[in-house]
Amino acid sequence: MASTPDGREEETLGQQGFCRIAGIDEVGRGPLAGPVMAAAVILPPGLKRPWLCRVRDSKELSPRQRESLAGLIQQDALAVGLGMVEPSFIDRHGIVPATRRAMALAVGQLSPAPDYLLIDALALPEAALPQKAIIHGDALCYSIAAASIVAKVSRDHLMQEMEAAYPGYGFARHKGYGTAAHLECLRRLGPCPIHRRSFAPLSGAGSRGGPRP
Repeated sequence: MASTPDGREEETLGQQGFCRIAGIDEVGRGPLAGPVMAAAVILPPGLKRPWLCRVRDSKELSPRQRESLAGLIQQDALAVGLGMVEPSFIDRHGIVPATRRAMALAVGQLSPAPDYLLIDALALPEAALPQKAIIHGDALCYSIAAASIVAKVSRDHLMQEMEAAYPGYGFARHKGYGTAAHLECLRRLGPCPIHRRSFAPLSGAGSRGGPRP
């Protein structure tokens, strides 16, 4: 069943004196190709906009709904930050450290800087800020859900660009996830430079080479 986020976490923190509360979420932990990307979003305290009631975990929204909401979030937010970590870092250090790094980079992009972090699932000691990790936060908390939308739309746009850089893999359709079509492309073409070599079934596979002009 779809969940509806709300602003109770932000309201409680506001009553404690925090005024720049950043929601943080990531996208791209599971794909076989492409980066992991995180977004951090600070919504204005007491924000009242018609679009806010449509904010959900990005997985519960259609691509058109996500695109529309991402633009509105960017327009009304106090600050939005993005962080991206490439497949080479994921292969060297693992997906959880890569995810934390992407989140820390997103927080570092925020201006004004946040005074509190609400994070989907993970703690973020790198940020050295007061924070709370919330399991399924993107389904429960407005600012985390907003971050999930911005992260998803941003990564999808990037993977659409990768379609042109690495033609034949269908990145614009599956966004690097391990669909049957993607696995078939891997069988025919082998991996390209944006594939994650540490992820099964790519471990030990040869490379197709660099991008085509």
